[in-house]
Amino acid sequence: MESYGLGLQVVLDGPDGPRTGFGSEPGDLSAAGAARALDKARRAAVLDPEFVSLARPSGAPRTLSNYHDPLVMALSDDKLVEAGWTVVNGALRTFLASSRLAELAGDDDALRRLGLIVGGDVTILGERVAVVSTAMPGVQTDESTMLTSFVTAMVEAHGAKGSGWSTGTRLDHLTDEAGADAARAAIAAVGGTRVRSGAYTVVFGHQPVTDLLHNIVVPACHADTFYASASPFAGRLGARVAAAELSIYDHGAMPGLVASKGITDEGLPTGRTDLIRQGVLTGCLSSWYGAQRLLRDPRRAEKLGGADDAARAAALVPRNGFRFGAGGGRQFDRRPGAAATNVVVEGAEPVSRDELLRRVGNGLYIGRIWYTYPINGLRAGDFTCTVTADSYIIRDGRIAEPLRPNTIRLNDNIATFLNNVVGVTKDVKGTLVWAADDVVYAPEIAVADVHVVEIAAFMEELDA
Repeated sequence: MESYGLGLQVVLDGPDGPRTGFGSEPGDLSAAGAARALDKARRAAVLDPEFVSLARPSGAPRTLSNYHDPLVMALSDDKLVEAGWTVVNGALRTFLASSRLAELAGDDDALRRLGLIVGGDVTILGERVAVVSTAMPGVQTDESTMLTSFVTAMVEAHGAKGSGWSTGTRLDHLTDEAGADAARAAIAAVGGTRVRSGAYTVVFGHQPVTDLLHNIVVPACHADTFYASASPFAGRLGARVAAAELSIYDHGAMPGLVASKGITDEGLPTGRTDLIRQGVLTGCLSSWYGAQRLLRDPRRAEKLGGADDAARAAALVPRNGFRFGAGGGRQFDRRPGAAATNVVVEGAEPVSRDELLRRVGNGLYIGRIWYTYPINGLRAGDFTCTVTADSYIIRDGRIAEPLRPNTIRLNDNIATFLNNVVGVTKDVKGTLVWAADDVVYAPEIAVADVHVVEIAAFMEELDA
């Protein structure tokens, strides 16, 4: 698909103060298209008492340029289809080479009856943007490329499911890794068992760490969330909100990271924003509008916290104003809002995976969750999610038998995940959730006293 167009924000004088409006025009970058977008913006203009100004230069230099892959920008349909088959074939080869599947099936005809399924997506995104404003000198441009794949594989006859994924910025980064990993994980999940409800020490794998950050932790760190008094961290800037072991930051200008951008969609340079440093809340993801609005709020100390206005301003540097839209990259027909880019999670003293499992002793390894959302509102910090794949019992410090998919839920508070940290691995992997524009560079994290609830036992009774 190809999409292009123009988005125009205007500020107009009015008797009661400045009015702001936004208009867009698809498929036409000519002067006539700009005139139509301007007319729409004028007609949509309304009084906004919280508007301060269009984004102004921050004084910080741009640090990332010429980082995209020209081959992605010129990708043909044939090459896109070839990329998809590369991933699918990785899964098929892994299935066909499996001695365990051959043993389960007995012969080639029976292999088909195992119900081997491969599904997922390969997304290749090339973006080219230009930003100009009366509040900034000169036209700024940016080009970025991102390649992701996410695959689910199943051995349906045995109720086994596995997943795999990959991320990259260049065409040669896309391999059969995601498909092969998904098939191996599905094979390993054959023979899954149940566990009872209770409190467990849980090792969260790369994907669950990503899912919890994307759906709970990162939204809680948006300036707009603090402005609405909807964050579980409200009023706690400069205070401890996580274990001292844990640090989380967003870095939109790191070369080689998948979601890096040279500039924001407000024309400001990207960079590093520390959200939680050694357990202490230190910053927010902000657009220019969101930062200015919160800094001028009479209740800013109550909503955000911090020692003084200088500390609050340092926490609200607008490095994250983007026009993202549901995993489709930058959208010309949206206004900028705060959004993450590359979210990096680090442990103060990271360990190997084997050492992490040894520390846990007996517990659960959770490799994939879905339908993660806050319950009782984000401010409460309570969340729920279903464990769907890639999960195992940990016994005597080792991975033991697999967990049956969709038989447990996690019902807990994000404070448990952030504070009850047993350990963090050295191994960090770029990980995504479906329809997201950000990437989390996630380790595996062991957390104590996670509340697990057994579900769907009646389904097995029906089968019996």
